[in-house]
Formats: sequence, structure tokens, C-alpha cells
Amino acid sequence: MVVRHGSSGAAAYLARHLRCSVVNAGDGTHEHPTQALLDAFTMRRHLGGFEGRRVTIVGDVLHSRVARSNVHLLATLGAQVTLVAPPTLLPIGIENWPCEISYDLDAVVPKSDAIMMLRVQRERMNAAFFPTEREYSRRYGLSAQRMVQLPDSAIVMHPGPMVRGMEISAEVADSARSVIVEQVANGVSVRMAVLYLLLSGNESAFGTEGTTIETTGKGTAL
Repeated sequence: MVVRHGSSGAAAYLARHLRCSVVNAGDGTHEHPTQALLDAFTMRRHLGGFEGRRVTIVGDVLHSRVARSNVHLLATLGAQVTLVAPPTLLPIGIENWPCEISYDLDAVVPKSDAIMMLRVQRERMNAAFFPTEREYSRRYGLSAQRMVQLPDSAIVMHPGPMVRGMEISAEVADSARSVIVEQVANGVSVRMAVLYLLLSGNESAFGTEGTTIETTGKGTAL
């Protein structure tokens, strides 16, 4: 079963009550494991490995299941993850996450091997989390001027969909540094691999160190 649900924990709940494998395609504001897998796969193709690599994730962390999954996976693989966001867009308890926190994007960009911009999820917001879109873009958007500060080998990522002109400029999104289109293509291969492993019934791959596949009760949840 592949499930995408508005409630956090829905996939794990189903895995405990069904006699089948459950793939979490996004549960509420909790996790999105296969997105983290394809993001890590894309980074590995460009960066070679993760040990000592510096990955910066910028934007609406509060509502982002992509950020949560990426922090845990990348930290497990040995990367140094930094989250950059306004204080109002960071979740409670984030000090317990295996990452660093910054409110100054300009201070972090020059030290990033990969920078991932997150969409501002206005449909999930019920309050004023920042003054204006222009103010957010000025402080936390990836513009062409900021992109110049990146190391020569650094890449730009985005899980999509993008809000061009807000969290990322069109010039950056379409630049040679951007691997956003490649992320989409890699998502097909990575998710095919997940389905193949689960459908083959080969549980020898489950439970190994670093895997994001967790056996829970009667089923397997990813």
C-alpha cells in the first residue's frame, strides 16, 4: 500500500494493522521518506559522498515533511545539516534534531555543498508567520546574487513545487547549478526500487544500518 495522508503517523498506524508493506508517500507535516531517498541519491551523484559534506535546507521547516526526512537521513549518512528559516517557521523541539539552526542565510551559503530550498506552504498557514512575501524573499530567498556566493561545486535543490520569485528566483532555478529536474527524474528510479524491494519480499534489505525502512507490527513502514 502506498499512502499519502493529511494526518501525521497515518502510515505507521496502517503498518501496525495491515498484513502488507506500507510506503509513506507523505503523512501530514511529519515525514516523506522516499523524497529524502531521492534527494540523497541526487546529492551522492554530484558530491560523491556525505561524510563532512554541508547541506543547507532553507524555508518553511515548520510545515515541511521533506525537511524532517532529509535531516534524519543526511545526518545518518554523515552530512552536516543546517536549517535556515525565520524563528516562526521552525517547529517546537527542533533543538533535539541532529542539525544546526541559523537565521542568517548569507552566513551559511558560502559554506554549503548543497542548498535545498523549501516551498512556503501557505495553504497550511493560519497565521502571519512573516510580514510580507517581499520581506521573506529578501531574507530567505535564493537569488542570483546569493547563488554567486556558493562554492564552485555546490548544487541547488528543491523538492517542488517551486514558487518562483519567492523562495527561489527563476534565474537560479534554471541555472547550471540547479539539479531540480534531475531530482524529479531520480524520483522515478528510487521509488521503483522501493516498490521492487517490497514486492519481492526480500526482507534481508530491511533493518540494516542506515535504512529508512522500519518493520512495525504486522507490516513494514517506510
